Amino acid sequence: GQRGRPQATRERVATAAAMKKSTAAMMMPRRLARGLSDKATARVYEGFGTDVFKGAVADKYLKAHGLSAATLDDPSWRDNHADQVAAAVSDWAADRGATSFCHWFQPLAASGVRHGLTGQVQNMMIKFGDDGQPEWDFKGKDLLKGETDGSSYPNGGLRATHTAGGYLAVDTTSTIFRREDAIYIPACFVSYYGDALDEKTPLLRANEAMSREGTRLLKLLGFNVGSINSNIGLEQEFFLIPREAYQKRPDLMLTGRTIMGKNAPRGQEMCDHYMGPFSLAAPAIDCVQEIQRQAMRMGIPLRTRHREVAPNQYEMAPLFGSATTQVDQNVWAMQIIEEVASQYGLAALLQEKPFNDVNGSGKHNNWSIGTNCGVNLLNVAQVAKASGSHEVFPVIMSAIVAAVDKHGDLMRAAIASPGNDFRLGACEAPPAIISTYLGEDMTKYLEAFKNGSGGEYKPNTKMLDLGVGSAGPIEVPAEDRNRTSPFPYGGHRFEFRAVGSSQNVSLVNTVLATICAESFKNFADAIEAGQKPQAVAAAALDEHWKVIFNGNNYDEANQQMLTDRGVWRIDSGVDAICRLSASKNVELFSKMGVLREPELLARKDILLEHYIGTVEMEAGCMLDMIHHHVLPSCKEAGVGPVAGLEKGSASVKAALDAVVAEEDVEKKAALARTLRLETMESVRAVCDEAETVVPHKYWTLATYNELLFLDATSGGSPDMF
Repeated sequence: GQRGRPQATRERVATAAAMKKSTAAMMMPRRLARGLSDKATARVYEGFGTDVFKGAVADKYLKAHGLSAATLDDPSWRDNHADQVAAAVSDWAADRGATSFCHWFQPLAASGVRHGLTGQVQNMMIKFGDDGQPEWDFKGKDLLKGETDGSSYPNGGLRATHTAGGYLAVDTTSTIFRREDAIYIPACFVSYYGDALDEKTPLLRANEAMSREGTRLLKLLGFNVGSINSNIGLEQEFFLIPREAYQKRPDLMLTGRTIMGKNAPRGQEMCDHYMGPFSLAAPAIDCVQEIQRQAMRMGIPLRTRHREVAPNQYEMAPLFGSATTQVDQNVWAMQIIEEVASQYGLAALLQEKPFNDVNGSGKHNNWSIGTNCGVNLLNVAQVAKASGSHEVFPVIMSAIVAAVDKHGDLMRAAIASPGNDFRLGACEAPPAIISTYLGEDMTKYLEAFKNGSGGEYKPNTKMLDLGVGSAGPIEVPAEDRNRTSPFPYGGHRFEFRAVGSSQNVSLVNTVLATICAESFKNFADAIEAGQKPQAVAAAALDEHWKVIFNGNNYDEANQQMLTDRGVWRIDSGVDAICRLSASKNVELFSKMGVLREPELLARKDILLEHYIGTVEMEAGCMLDMIHHHVLPSCKEAGVGPVAGLEKGSASVKAALDAVVAEEDVEKKAALARTLRLETMESVRAVCDEAETVVPHKYWTLATYNELLFLDATSGGSPDMF
């Protein structure tokens, strides 16, 4: 059965067969009777969470040292039980075959360039005894903190070679993981002076600010809770392409996207890929199953898997959880996706727009606010039942609407990843105009509340008659789904749809928590000053009603209408990043205790430098590909726009030199954007013209035909059925 197959395919099939055996032990069998017994359920989910130190796994080891898993829920264990917790972690690590540990942190400006988006230094759990023999060693002091070089990570001037100290402190809101022979301790990364050098620290500060101001507001509304927290669910989109073809594309290997490439005769015109069946003749299903298996062991429940709109595009999504935990798990999931893909002869592309004229990839950030007693503040019925009031929910919603309208520029800045340059405003990625969709029922309810007619919110539903007796009727919400809005309300959550697939979403959720914290504070201040809650909410809705839009955001007339209304519109990602230094935003982050002015200005510079560096790499790739591939192919074939290619190459080189020469970071980023979106795009057209006329035997780069149709280009396993 294997004879005649290419070596890479034989290896892929053998690997897939071996992986399937381990996958079967974790994932639900294809044929499984309904009504699982407890014993059968245990088999299906055997191994879940064994590589994460929490819950029942942690409890077993902590009890051996006089503690329990509940100890980890109280951050005071750092002061009172650090050595006992470290001893329990040490026992668990030894049983799981781990011999090293590291503080695992999330440097800035990692998206699209840093594998795994994280930093770490792995140290063996070892010391030498008096007899010179190695001994196992891992104590509380090792668990609680670490130290590294802060100057070699993007830091916006907060660190330098002569002031390089970077310090790591365990994040007690997240959980310790194991992978292979190392345990990973989630940590915050700060400078000698306490400046945040990472993604995580501001997110933790923002969550605390929102909890502080949110619980204060709720108390004034008669609803006492201990704390509130951001909860998120992240829909991770990505491409899987043949690794052999990937390695024939320098642009994909070095920048994550194709900076040239003629469209294939077939794309997504027929919508035939979206939610289509996984083909057993291609390695994608085996790859995705193994991703799920590895994630499950780390306590990451990637519950959903399906094909997306573009050829070779897929999506995986977990269950909801707290923002800090979900960010950590998503970062791990992205690393697992990339690493597992290579085991199946594939390459995973996490960049937002790897291919021209087909859908890009996003990471929809489904966001809600939960209380410590389990109430979702965006769920009308839950809030009314828990608070005994129909006033709490509309006040919270009014505060969120005000926050979105006032700080839409920050929401836009939070999604200004380089890949979103090519994605926003097309192919189901909402435009860079920050409005919110509430649906007609919710809009009418808030309007009535604004006008003094309170009461219970009763969303309409309707019955759909399918016209056949054997199916239906079924009950559906009165509201349709609006996929053109960047921030639609979906019943119990808001979905920030414009987030980029390669991003660490910490900044996105830092912004959401911070702007809501300020809005909650403003409402609470006004109520404490003697105003009635309804009046405060009504005034906010009157001022910020313009941000609510339930129509088609893709329609250009609607886009102009929203722009004329004064809704935040920032088409340029570079301009959006520059908004971080606006005085209102400096004041916001400072007064909420999330980022001091130097920290915020450093982030602006870091994000601009990240954009500039991305463009410089892409331009360098384009020059190399023209001179090493496109021009030689044209000359060997004796056809193609040779003069146009030489002229285009010179224009890219000149524009790149201008970017490098400019010293002002904002001007430099603006030049880089022009180079990327104008100069390089015009030169791409010439390169694609060359590909059109050069015979295939002379063309040395992998084409879209070879990259995008995995089902057609893969050989199946003889025992796949």
